[in-house]
Amino acid sequence: MGLSLKPQHLKRYKDVALLLIKYGRRDLVNVAGLDPALDEESAPVAADPAAAELADDLERMGPTFIKLGQLLSTRPDILPPPYLHALARLQDRVEPFSFGEVERIVAAELGVRLSKAFSEFEASPVAAASLGQVHRAAMRDGRRVAVKVQRPDIRERVAEDLEALADIAEFLDEHTEMGQRYEFGRILEEFRRSLLRELDYRQEAQNLTLLRRNLSGFETIVVPAPIDDYTTSRVLTMEYISGTKITSLSQVARLDLDGAGLAEDLFRAYLRQILVDGFFHADPHPGNVFVTAAGQIALIDLGMVARITPRMQEHLLQLLLAISEGRSDDAVTFALKLGEARERFDEPEFARRVADLVGRHQDVELRHIQVGKAVLELGRVAGDVGLRLPTELTMLGKTLLNLDQIGEALDPKFDPNASIRRNAAEIMRARLLKSASPGNLFSSILEVKEFVERLPGRVNKILDVVASNQLQVKVDAIDETRLMTGFQKVANRITMGLVLAALIVGAAMLVRVETSFRILGYPGLALILFLLAAGGGIALLLTILLKDE
Repeated sequence: MGLSLKPQHLKRYKDVALLLIKYGRRDLVNVAGLDPALDEESAPVAADPAAAELADDLERMGPTFIKLGQLLSTRPDILPPPYLHALARLQDRVEPFSFGEVERIVAAELGVRLSKAFSEFEASPVAAASLGQVHRAAMRDGRRVAVKVQRPDIRERVAEDLEALADIAEFLDEHTEMGQRYEFGRILEEFRRSLLRELDYRQEAQNLTLLRRNLSGFETIVVPAPIDDYTTSRVLTMEYISGTKITSLSQVARLDLDGAGLAEDLFRAYLRQILVDGFFHADPHPGNVFVTAAGQIALIDLGMVARITPRMQEHLLQLLLAISEGRSDDAVTFALKLGEARERFDEPEFARRVADLVGRHQDVELRHIQVGKAVLELGRVAGDVGLRLPTELTMLGKTLLNLDQIGEALDPKFDPNASIRRNAAEIMRARLLKSASPGNLFSSILEVKEFVERLPGRVNKILDVVASNQLQVKVDAIDETRLMTGFQKVANRITMGLVLAALIVGAAMLVRVETSFRILGYPGLALILFLLAAGGGIALLLTILLKDE
């Protein structure tokens, strides 16, 4: 595999090589042969820069690398904790693009002029990110909405960056030990799928609708509804929810809030998303969680979500309970059920380090245990010993870590571990009710119906076979042919040994018999028997050494 010679790719190769050198991975640059692409005068010489510099560097490299940094913030098996912390706070804010571009994109996507689609449309965005920006507007019927507009040409730029990153990841996977260990190509493929979904605003609209339906039973949680007729792949129109960021609440505003109730409801809502619905908002950082004037929690920006299978949900619930209660042996068991062991997996080392991880948390008060942090540390330990945990687990760890921070901002006395234990019974009831839904019951009824219909015919076949004395039971436990061959070898060797022993005994007895037939001065018949016994013994020994397994 060779690196591309496209100018835009060469620029990205150089950018990535500079990053690797700056953060102590010149060995990967040398193996990849990227040294000629570098200008030695521009190569940074800092040996151990602050982790925050990496976030700054990725911001300067553009939207694709900002999103890549956000992904890496969920990979404790690759980066040390200071870098995870820095990348988790990576700012996705850039200069807004012109209002003229906004008008052009909205008109092209909706098929009508901006003034025809909306009665009001603010020219200045309320937020500008790497992939798009948000404007306040009003519909013709007076509804206040937020309109997210994608940046011009962003898809083409992201596609070029992904191609260059794919070349580098494939090269490192094939030629470096680190690449074979972490499988950068696999990580990049997950990143590509996630980023392409985020670039399709219709997918985010579906996420908003689904989350609204799943959380409809929580009166204190609100999610903006999308306006489907005004939503395309590059324009997303949704209800406008006015509120204040959790971290921006003043002390006076906190006095009017039921912080403890909101923190409990928010945590319970996320436990339901993760462990019952199997679909959760995976990026609840303080910028995406608002407190409304009505004292409700608003969840916005559903570009990043995660889905969990029912089987994984069961193991996750068991793992969370084990960590929150300090049961290291159970945490190891459930982590092994979730993960995929690779060739170099060291299970005893994994068990020892998980026990150490849980033990460190036992030295503090139970209410101070950060389950999200423990899950992320578990991911790092698994990566070190060769256990591949699902990506959803690291996203869950980051989500729980953000929830810990939000819960503490709402109520400094909030105990997420107690909340997990408190809500475990309710979660199990909800899972049982979900499994007893009309759809599942109908499916079970159909399976029972098919079983009952086929049962008489199957019973008749069994009775016919029994009546004709043709019933056979096959046990696929051993290789019968090989077993019989082994028995034959044993029998043959025993027989051969007895014959050789008889020859030796007979020869010994004939030595004492006087006879005129002699060979080399010894009785001839006795010497012949001795020679036959010696030859047979040597032949048997050679056969055993050369042919037996």
